[in-house]
Amino acid sequence: MLVGLQGSGKTTTAAKLALHMKRQQHSAMLIAADLRRPAAIAQLQTLGNQLDIPVYSEDPGSSTPAQVATAGVRRAAELALTWAIVDTGGRLHIDDELMAELEEVKRAVSPHQTILVVDSMTGQDAVNAAEEFHRRVGLDGLVLSKMDGDARGGAALSITRVTGVPIKFVGTGERNDALEQFHPDRMASRILAMGDVLTLIERAQEAVDEEKARELERKMRTASFTLDDFLDQIQGVQKMGGLASVMEMMPGLGRQSKKMQGQLDESELKKTEAIIRSMTMEERDKPDIIKGSRRRRIALGSGTNPADVNRVLNQFKQTQRLMRQFSNNPKGLMRMLR
Repeated sequence: MLVGLQGSGKTTTAAKLALHMKRQQHSAMLIAADLRRPAAIAQLQTLGNQLDIPVYSEDPGSSTPAQVATAGVRRAAELALTWAIVDTGGRLHIDDELMAELEEVKRAVSPHQTILVVDSMTGQDAVNAAEEFHRRVGLDGLVLSKMDGDARGGAALSITRVTGVPIKFVGTGERNDALEQFHPDRMASRILAMGDVLTLIERAQEAVDEEKARELERKMRTASFTLDDFLDQIQGVQKMGGLASVMEMMPGLGRQSKKMQGQLDESELKKTEAIIRSMTMEERDKPDIIKGSRRRRIALGSGTNPADVNRVLNQFKQTQRLMRQFSNNPKGLMRMLR
């Protein structure tokens, strides 16, 4: 059962949690018991469709949140699913009516875990909210959302101190897979801008296909790196959360990533991807054949201009030169791949 104030990211966290469970080979159902916010049910259904996760909902005018939650949990049991995730209603501020509703839902379904989703950007307000939710509803864990913002997680220390409840997950972005298990030592490293190598490795293992990695190593050794390979690397960075996120987890670059956030325009990666996808297979293999008319056609097909196409081709040539340097120095290549 997920609880939290309105705007804390509770509904998106429910979907992220369901996806996390799915990747752990656990089945899950999302239950839309937030009948207060008009768009909450539609939002959860949309997220469920995107992730191929079943969503249970009812007409908000004919049921109470406790009735929806009870029926949803019953339906999940009938389908022999491992988890039922109940998304409950929120308010802009804590009040007795909200707490009474949550207490009723909890009595109705007796959840194994009652998780509070708190916005890490709200600072002391998050601590006060956590204390009140724990007193009235009883919490088993916390999820800190929006940890990709300017907040460095200081609220995490205060919340656990005040409630005695552990932080179980942190939300690190808007993507549906941007949910990580909480590790205190890794969070401390991020707060101090010292990087987070273990999380970086875990993300890389999820994003990189081993077969493709071996093929890339072969191409780097033989200096046969193509624009298709270039595109694969761009998509790999995006799967890992984007350039800023990767930089933040690299030791020594944590502070630099914050300073350069305005310069690291993630839309440029999407533009580069569109330009490469507008090329023919021959052009991707032999970019030297791209001249005036081809350049204009690629720009038109990708919604960019010829100068953008030139920029991508120049970046690729620089990467190719780097690959050739490594192919002439195998020891340096192996050090980089390790």
